[in-house]
Amino acid sequence: MIDDILSELKNDIAKSHEVLRKTLSKIRTGRANPDILDGIRVDYWGTPTPISQMATVSVPEARMLFVKAWDRQNVKAIEKAIIQSDLGINPQTDGDLIRLPLPALTEERRKDLTKHARKAGEETKVGIRKHRQDSRTLLEGVKDDGEAGADDVDRALKKVDEFVQAGSATVDEIVSKKEKDIMEL
Repeated sequence: MIDDILSELKNDIAKSHEVLRKTLSKIRTGRANPDILDGIRVDYWGTPTPISQMATVSVPEARMLFVKAWDRQNVKAIEKAIIQSDLGINPQTDGDLIRLPLPALTEERRKDLTKHARKAGEETKVGIRKHRQDSRTLLEGVKDDGEAGADDVDRALKKVDEFVQAGSATVDEIVSKKEKDIMEL
């Protein structure tokens, strides 16, 4: 039972790290990255649809994205969705191809994006601490029910704290790497 609780905690922490990586991939850096368009939804016959399900997104050069719509009728809707997003990109349409030139980030915008990255990291740490609390509650329940000895539960509680410390350190590494990417010229 204790091993199941510890295993579940490890899985929850790993999932938290993956969610953080996915969230940070949407934050723009100095280079073009198709993942920044993941959060944008296009109104496609009344259904909010991700751009990746309506078009091919490619990176021909460091500061340019190409969005090639599969259906020419969707070009205007895709363009409108990109304009309405908070990316600050002005699309240039040429037939069924939309060019997205990415302007260089200002120092102020870089600092703002760094704050967003730190905030996402802190939210992940809060989630990891919540998983710790859940695990501790389950372990205390195991101890109270007499399913395991007090010494075994105490060792498991120490392992829980070790897992959480390691998970938080990994979050710090992920966020600092993203901050470095953002601040890189």
